[in-house]
Amino acid sequence: MNLESILDELRSQRTRIDLAIAALQGTANNRGPARNGRMKRRQMSAAARARIGTAKKAWWAKQKRKPGAGRKPTLIHSAKRKPMSPAARKKLSALMRARWAASKKAA
Repeated sequence: MNLESILDELRSQRTRIDLAIAALQGTANNRGPARNGRMKRRQMSAAARARIGTAKKAWWAKQKRKPGAGRKPTLIHSAKRKPMSPAARKKLSALMRARWAASKKAA
């Protein structure tokens, strides 16, 4: 192939690409005006907002009346822990001192 035939082929491809781009831009412009790439949000009427607000306040009042209604039971530490005895605290303290000493020694 000579240089002229390569250039002719590239020009024809460029023409096809330009036509495809123009067609796609034409369909994109038919959608309506763009608002910074975001869709327009729906407006809620004042009556609807008041109705929803009143319902939510009633829901919260009902939730607060029930003991423990809004809370989910946790699987870990669901029961209250007992305080640690002084002997157990002393034992843990000695274990931690030994661990820190071992890590200091290793470093």
